[in-house]
Amino acid sequence: MKHIPGVDMSSGSLGQGISAAVGMALSAKMDGADYRVYTLLGDGEIQEGQVWEATMFAGHRKLDNLVVIVDNNGLQIDGKIEDVCSPYPIDAKFAAFNFHVINVSNGNDFMQLDAAFKEAKETKGQPSAIIMKTVKGKGVSYMENNVGWHGKAPNDEEYAIAMKELKKAGEALCQI
Repeated sequence: MKHIPGVDMSSGSLGQGISAAVGMALSAKMDGADYRVYTLLGDGEIQEGQVWEATMFAGHRKLDNLVVIVDNNGLQIDGKIEDVCSPYPIDAKFAAFNFHVINVSNGNDFMQLDAAFKEAKETKGQPSAIIMKTVKGKGVSYMENNVGWHGKAPNDEEYAIAMKELKKAGEALCQI
C-alpha cells in the first residue's frame, strides 16, 4: 500500500478489508468528500461474520460511494467453497442488505467488468456489489482452477512458464 497510489490498505485478516472500506466510505460521506472506495473479497472470505456486519452497516447507511467486488471463483484454501461452507446465493445476500447487485458472468472479461464498474458508479442511494464469476489462476495453464495454488509460490521453472503464458495473454488483450 505504500508503493501504489490509491491503495490505502493491502492486507489483514480475512474479512477486515470490507470493514476498513466501509469506514473509509463513511468518512468520505461525513467529510463531504467526493471519492469512491473499492474493496475486493474472495468467495471463501465472505464466510467471515465480520463481512456481513460491515455489509449490513453499509447498506443501512446508504454508502453509495462503496463498491464491493466479490471474486467468485468457487475455490478457497480448503477446496471448493460449496464443500467447505457454501455462501450461495451470494447476490441475494448482498441484495438483502440493501446493495445494488451487479452479476458479471465472466469476471475475466474486461468489457464486462468495465460495464459493471460504470453501472456501480451511476448507482445512487445504495452501495454496489459486483459479483464476478472468475477462473482462479486464469492465464496460467497449470494454475487454472487448481486449488493447490491458493497459497504457494511457483518455483523458478513454473515461474518462467507462467510469465510466458501471461505475456502471451497480455499481448492478446492489447489486440482487442
